[in-house]
Amino acid sequence: MVEPLMWPYPIQYGECTEVSADVLVLGGGLAGCYAAISAARAGLDVVLVDKSHPMHSGAAGAGVDHWMDCPANPASTIDPDEYARSLIEDFRGGFDNGIATHITARDSYEVLLELEAMGVKVRDTGDEFEGADFRDEQTKLLYSYDYENRHCLRVWGTGLKPALYNECKRLGVRIYERTMVTSLLTEDAKPGGRVVGATGVHTRTGAFYVFKAKASVLSMATPERIWIYSTEWTGLVGRDGPPTNAGNGHAMAWRAGAELAMMENSSHEEWGGSTGIGSVMFGSGTSFASWHPCTIVDANGKEIPWVDKDGEPVTSIYARSHPTPDKGLYALILGGGEGGTVSMPHVVFDLDERIKRGEFALPLYADLPGMPAHERRAIFGLMIGQEGKTWPVYRNLTEAGFNPDQDMLQVYQLGPAPIGWRRLRYGGLMHDWDLRSSLEGLYAAGQQIYNGCGASHACSTGRWAGARAAEYATRAREPRIDPDQVRRERTRVYALVERSAGIDWKELECGIAQVMQNYCGDTKNEELMNIGLRSLREIKEAEAATLCARNPHELMRALEVLDILTCAEIILHSSLARKASSAWFGFERLDYPQRDPPEWLKWVTVRLENDRVQVGGRPLDYYNPLRENYERHSQGA
Repeated sequence: MVEPLMWPYPIQYGECTEVSADVLVLGGGLAGCYAAISAARAGLDVVLVDKSHPMHSGAAGAGVDHWMDCPANPASTIDPDEYARSLIEDFRGGFDNGIATHITARDSYEVLLELEAMGVKVRDTGDEFEGADFRDEQTKLLYSYDYENRHCLRVWGTGLKPALYNECKRLGVRIYERTMVTSLLTEDAKPGGRVVGATGVHTRTGAFYVFKAKASVLSMATPERIWIYSTEWTGLVGRDGPPTNAGNGHAMAWRAGAELAMMENSSHEEWGGSTGIGSVMFGSGTSFASWHPCTIVDANGKEIPWVDKDGEPVTSIYARSHPTPDKGLYALILGGGEGGTVSMPHVVFDLDERIKRGEFALPLYADLPGMPAHERRAIFGLMIGQEGKTWPVYRNLTEAGFNPDQDMLQVYQLGPAPIGWRRLRYGGLMHDWDLRSSLEGLYAAGQQIYNGCGASHACSTGRWAGARAAEYATRAREPRIDPDQVRRERTRVYALVERSAGIDWKELECGIAQVMQNYCGDTKNEELMNIGLRSLREIKEAEAATLCARNPHELMRALEVLDILTCAEIILHSSLARKASSAWFGFERLDYPQRDPPEWLKWVTVRLENDRVQVGGRPLDYYNPLRENYERHSQGA
C-alpha cells in the first residue's frame, strides 16, 4: 500500500456503513438539492449524497446571474407553450430536450417564487435600479437580453445554494457530504435492471458506504476535463463547468446499462475549440452573456458596430436589448438558426477581417464608462458579482482599484456572439416525461439529462424528478442489494490505495486528453476514432491498471479519472454511430460531410449490454405532443 502523506483525518479504508432511504439523491448541485426537497415535501425519507458540500457545490455553487427560460413571469409577453415550441424548433432545429425545455418554460417562475420564499433575493427591493429600462416597476423584477418580452431574469444567485441547503436541512433530508458515489447497484446485480441504490467512498476518511433506496435521482452534471486538463491553467481545467464535474453520473449509469443520448455533441468545445486554451469564460470584458449589451471599442476608442440578425446596423444601446417587432418570436430568444446564427443583436460577425484590414486596432476594450449608469452597474456590480465564474474577477478587480465608472476592461475573447452560438449543450441520460431513465427506479435531472443547462432548468427538472421518484417509491417493492456486487465495487475502489507504486491521476488524465485531442477533435473520421478507442482500451488495460492513490483525496481524483476514461469511450462510440455531419452539433466527419441529412435528424442513443455497445435511435420529437404530455404528467409535481 502506498503510504499516505501527512493526513489530518482518520484513515478508515475498509469500514462500511449501510444507509437506507425511500429516495436517494446522488449529487448535491441545484438539481440534486431541489430533487431532495421535492421528495421530502412528499413526506418520504430522503438521503442526499454529495462529493463536496451542498452548501456551495456544483456548477452554480458560487452563484448565478441569469434565470433563463422563464416566460411565465408576470411581466413577460410570451406564452410559455409557444416559447418552448420556438426554442425547440426554431432555435435548436428540433435537437433539443423538449421535455426539460417545456417543464422549465412552464415551471421556472413558480420555482423562482419558491426560492424567494427560501430567502433568495430575486427582486430589486432596495430600488437600486429604479427607472432602469430592464426593470419592471410593478414587480421590481430585473430582466436581461430582451427588455421587451422579458423571458430572462437577473437574480442575486450567490444565495441559491445556501438557501437550498438550508431548506434540505429544514425538511429533514439526511445529507452525506464529501462522499463520492462510485457505482449504481442494480437488483440481483443485473445490468439494465432496476436501480436499488449506490456505493460511495468518503473523500476524507476513505470509508465505504452502501446506500439502499426504492428510488434514486441522478444529478451529477456533465463530463468536463475530457479534451483539456492542466492544473497550471488557472480557471480552465475543463470546459465551462467546475473541474469537479468529471462525468461520474454518466459513467456509472453507463456501467449499469442506462441509455445515453447526444454524447457525440459533447465532443465540441464551445469555449476555445477541442485543442484550444481559450480564456476564463465571462471573466474578461466582452459583449455577450453577463456583459450584454456592453459597448466594445478598439485601442483608439473607435466603437465596434452592432447588427441585428439580418446584419442591419443597430445604432443605439437601447436597441441592443429591444428586438425588432417584425422579427417574430424567433428573434426573441438569444441565439438560434441553423448552426448557431445569432438572432439577438450582436457585434459584427466579420470583426476579425475588419481588424486584419486595419479598420479596428487591437486590443479591444469593454467600455463600461460609456454605458448608461444603470447598465454599467447591472453588468459589473450585479451580473459579474453574482455569476460564480466571474465573482472572483469582480472581487480581485475591485480590490485592485478597478472603477467601472472610469476604467475600461480589456477584451480577450468576444466569444460565441460573433462566431455563432449553437446553444446545444451536452449529452446525458435519455428519459421519459417522468424524467425516468431507461432503468427502472432511476430518475435524472439537471445536466445529468441530455442537453441540460442553466439554473432554472436544473431547479425545475430537479423538482420534477424528485416528485416523480417519490411517487414511484411509494408503490415500489423493497430493494434487494446483491452483496457480491458490493464486494466487487469495494475491491475496485480500494485497489487504488493498495498498490505500492504506479501512475498518478494527473498523468493518466493528461494521457486521456491527448488521445481525445488527437483522435476525436473538431474533425473526425472512422479510422481516427477507431484508433482513439483502441488507444483508450490500451490505456485502460495498461496505465490505468497501475493507477494509485496516497490518501482519500487522491482516491477521489483517481476514481474521477477512471470515470473520465469511461466518458471518453462513450463519446467516441456515439461519434462513430452518427454517420453524418451536423451544423447543429458543430459535428464534422470528413468521411460523411453532408450536414444533417433527413435520415440523421434523430437522436443517436448508446448503451452497454453484456460488455457490448448497443446503438439505437429515437425520433427528435419522441416526446410530443408537448402541452398534452406536460399536463398529463404535471400532476403532483
